[in-house]
Amino acid sequence: MGYREVTMIEAKEVLRLWLGGMGKRRIAAWLGLDVKTVRNYIRAGVEHGVSRERGLVSLSEEVVAEVVASRRCQATKDHGESWARCEAQRQFIAGHLEDGVRLTKVRKLLIRQGVEVPYATLRRWAVAELSFGRTATTVALVDGEPGQECQLDTGWVLRLEADASGRRRRAKAWIFTAVLSRHRFVWPIEHETTKSAIEACEQAWGFFDGIFHVLLPDNTKAIVNKPDNLEPLINETFLEYAQARGFHIDPARVRKARDKARVERAVPTVREDCFGGERIYSIEEGRERARRWSLEDYGMRRHSTTQRLPLEHFEAVERVHLLPAPNTPYDVPLWCDPKVALDQHAQVAKALYSLPTELVGTYLRARADSVTVRFYDKGVLVKTHARKPPGGRSTDPADFPEHKRVYAMRDIAFLQQQAAAHGAMIGRFAARVLDDPLPWTRMRRVYALLGLVRKYGAERVEHVCATALAFDMLSVKRLRRMLEQATQPLPAGSQPASVPPARYLRPVEHYALCWNGTKSASSEVPHGC
Repeated sequence: MGYREVTMIEAKEVLRLWLGGMGKRRIAAWLGLDVKTVRNYIRAGVEHGVSRERGLVSLSEEVVAEVVASRRCQATKDHGESWARCEAQRQFIAGHLEDGVRLTKVRKLLIRQGVEVPYATLRRWAVAELSFGRTATTVALVDGEPGQECQLDTGWVLRLEADASGRRRRAKAWIFTAVLSRHRFVWPIEHETTKSAIEACEQAWGFFDGIFHVLLPDNTKAIVNKPDNLEPLINETFLEYAQARGFHIDPARVRKARDKARVERAVPTVREDCFGGERIYSIEEGRERARRWSLEDYGMRRHSTTQRLPLEHFEAVERVHLLPAPNTPYDVPLWCDPKVALDQHAQVAKALYSLPTELVGTYLRARADSVTVRFYDKGVLVKTHARKPPGGRSTDPADFPEHKRVYAMRDIAFLQQQAAAHGAMIGRFAARVLDDPLPWTRMRRVYALLGLVRKYGAERVEHVCATALAFDMLSVKRLRRMLEQATQPLPAGSQPASVPPARYLRPVEHYALCWNGTKSASSEVPHGC
């Protein structure tokens, strides 16, 4: 016959009926107990002061507890030899279990050493003596102060209906849960990114009509770049957002679901209770469905732990303790590490921005919002540009050396001023060259003209330009040939050298009859004419 433990209520009932004058056998039949059990409890009650003379006054809760404790069954059967063998091998078994060896393998190792132990006995001994297979106890954390903490998790919750191509897409959702009231907000997303996390936070603060002081996310890459139990590395964009909104980030530890236990089981609940059986065709429709579910369904359902409606609990306790909700949308910045190319431009979001010459070849830290783009070199701001759309270009002339700035910026006026500075005729020649509907296509000719000035000097080029302009000649290549073939002018006050007479020079009279416009018939043409 098996052993059945008598409860405290049954023990008290035995004593109460006995004090009322009922016999032992009748009590046993009435309560379905063995008569010997009834007799033992009555004897124990008498030993602890229960008597019919005093009646029910002698039957207090303390006396009943003492009676039950005295009659509590204690296992007195000794263990067998197999149990003793397990005890003798305590160190061997415990060491292998700590190393992760399965208990079945430990039994095989014991058999190799000549210790034969049934597996059932080995398991009972390991459970009783080494707490094998028992889950460690946990300590539940208090919920904290109202409006202080909000836990954040993400997971697959939704499958959209088929689109035009027949494909059904899955969708994740950011799930916010207030730690104290358990009020919940769900925001379905297409992609789990930092931008979508910030967007979800902005929507959550509007839903809660305030900002929680501390956000407890899991270690998603959208928020945490490098998980760590003590010093996690937060994503730079999300950290800047948290600073702008005034809340702190306290990520959960890796594989420590208890750090965010209030939201850990929210994903299956949202997937099954919010979207289960629903026909959702778009993310926007899913977001509207999630909002209604949070307010009208989940928010108005009594929570099993708090025993209060989450929405009512939040409105009554937490809302007044939140930080003020944002009244302007947050401009999500883009952080990247572009390299300054040889053309002194760096690319950010498919647009080009100029930088000083000394930064060519270096990697900078860039922050781009909807208005400006800032470049940092080792934490120091080195350049600021207005934001350009993809494919755009922002160039600051001051970033280029002076001799390259004109060409890079196509500064026609400055180039003409440079030519005019060497002489009036040179300036007029450059102006005539640049007088064209597309003047920047003739800039190279003016650069060649300035090269001639550096090579031959401004005075000679000035003289040749005057001659060229007189004949309306605007070819720089012909101007170069004129400079190359021109005779070097004599210095002032110098006399030309006398030409030595030729050795076989004929007098001019020899050539008088060669041709003078008329020809005499009797005249003979001299030989050689």
